[in-house]
Amino acid sequence: MDVAASSAVSTALYMNQAQTAEQAQMQVFQQALEQQAQQVSEVLASADLGAQPDLAQEGSRGTQVNTYA
Repeated sequence: MDVAASSAVSTALYMNQAQTAEQAQMQVFQQALEQQAQQVSEVLASADLGAQPDLAQEGSRGTQVNTYA
């Protein structure tokens, strides 16, 4: 068998394996990004931005100043 042909076949097989590994890595990376996006969306949905509790309606504490932190 010709050395050049053998080298070409070997290179083609190596490139095919590298491409398959890269595709698998990209799929895992994309799934991780999708999970993170979903988690961020859930956190933002659960956070009621701008919602503050009302002042107390009775008693000696919390009826004059809203000290929500």
